[in-house]
Amino acid sequence: MSSDNRTNQGTQDESTIQTAIGDVQSPSLQISASRNPLEDPANPYYLHHGDNPGHTLVSQPLTGQDNYVAWSKAMQLAISVKNKIGFLDGSIPKPSPSDLILYNAWIGNNNIVISWILNSVSKEISSSILYDESTSTIWNDLKIRFHQRNGPHVYNLRKDLMNLRQDNQTVSMYFTRLKTIWEELTNFRPSCTCNGCTCGGVKRLQDHYHMEHIMSFLMVLSDSYSQVRGSILLMDPLPEIS
Repeated sequence: MSSDNRTNQGTQDESTIQTAIGDVQSPSLQISASRNPLEDPANPYYLHHGDNPGHTLVSQPLTGQDNYVAWSKAMQLAISVKNKIGFLDGSIPKPSPSDLILYNAWIGNNNIVISWILNSVSKEISSSILYDESTSTIWNDLKIRFHQRNGPHVYNLRKDLMNLRQDNQTVSMYFTRLKTIWEELTNFRPSCTCNGCTCGGVKRLQDHYHMEHIMSFLMVLSDSYSQVRGSILLMDPLPEIS
């Protein structure tokens, strides 16, 4: 056999071996490629046997403007765990009826998420969204109605913050109430989302808010903590609020 023939034969044999190895090493990739999206737990169309319309995802139902921010945050977290956030924010559009499998799967998932929302709002609110057919439509409707980004709401939060006192509460209980108001105020505060800051302005702004939190926390501690308060104020840098 000539050297050219032997070289070609060796190349073909090596190619055959590599193909065989690839077939052995990547069965999961082949299975994943051919897996029905309705049977893939990583796919948002997948419905676990425990995903039923009777679930209540949050402990406190939506009652109105007073608890909308906390409620919406809790709902988004719970639904994201279920891998259904795309139905909530509308990023998973309704498929064409011609794609019967995905169309029916979308209807089923959409109705499941609507049921979870209905189970997590007051009866009065539930009756006003019962006949909406899209999860994202319901979600946006609730946001428009109850998420008030206006002066009076911020004013009331600031007022609650100023009137808050430790009194007979433990430090942990007092801090928990304080942090709840801070977190809600943060939702009304503009923030940079471009991730392109090069001057350090975003970090300095965050450090400023951090200092504000510490000051407001220390200002209304009971007098029994005056010595500790003085020691903390002398620290540079100030400690983490937690």
